[in-house]
Amino acid sequence: MTTEITVTRTGPGLGMSQAYRSVKKAVREALRAEGVTEPVSVSVLLTDDAHIRELNRDFRDVDRPTDVLSFPASEQVPGAFDPELCDKDPETGRLILGDMALSLERVEAQAAEYGHGTDRELMYLTVHSVLHLLGYDHTDEGPEKARMRQREESILARLGQRKE
Repeated sequence: MTTEITVTRTGPGLGMSQAYRSVKKAVREALRAEGVTEPVSVSVLLTDDAHIRELNRDFRDVDRPTDVLSFPASEQVPGAFDPELCDKDPETGRLILGDMALSLERVEAQAAEYGHGTDRELMYLTVHSVLHLLGYDHTDEGPEKARMRQREESILARLGQRKE
């Protein structure tokens, strides 16, 4: 049994035809880098600013678009994935890791703003979200945020997406 990464779109015309492949590659590498060897299930929604704004408002009470939202299915300790904390899909036997939503409009805007390619930005946000699913956070400006940023850049380097 292998990890299942389900990628869906809210509709046609979002662009970035390579997004499915890049997202799946980034999820797999982030899981590998974090030592997750058990078969897991991750759902990814590719959407636009309007829809991610609705999700942000409904789930976080923040009425504005954002780049990525993460919905962990369990509370993990960063760097110490514990499969016992995860629910198991009764049909597949895979551990349920969680869901994420990515705004492809934000991906394109931020890639231009930061001066790198859209594929790097998409992979960065995907890795960022996987780390959230695995318990990482960046709510403070201290060591937790620094640790998460270091893990992100390390995984991106493994993906051939070094900081430019």
